[in-house]
Amino acid sequence: MSEVSYPYHATDGTCVYNASNSYTAINTVSHTTVTSGSTSALQAAIAGQVVTVTIEADKLCFQFYSSGVLDNPACGTTLDHAVAAVGYGNENNLNYYLVRNSWGSSWGDQGYIKIAAVEGDGICGIQMNSLFPNLK
Repeated sequence: MSEVSYPYHATDGTCVYNASNSYTAINTVSHTTVTSGSTSALQAAIAGQVVTVTIEADKLCFQFYSSGVLDNPACGTTLDHAVAAVGYGNENNLNYYLVRNSWGSSWGDQGYIKIAAVEGDGICGIQMNSLFPNLK
């Protein structure tokens, strides 16, 4: 369904999918896996579209994030949560990924988190398992 017919609200509840409102002009045919461990590969993917990334979200440094760039290796790499990487940037000479979480706008920085972009598995394992759909 399109964002217009089924807007994202980041609240718990029942799925209200309605097949009659489905947007049929876009169909995924496959997906592309982003090269793991590479900041340049993930940034290039994000430059083209929203990218699904898997992270570890059960550590307190992630759960109590409120602002700035999360650059704490204690965040871990035991992947347990899928989120959407929607952008990237630099703050105070620290490169980061801008990530939209699904926990609502009261979490983090209005529902978003900036996760430091570092080579390897990445903070919270953000560079371990990322992909995006290929459309018809």
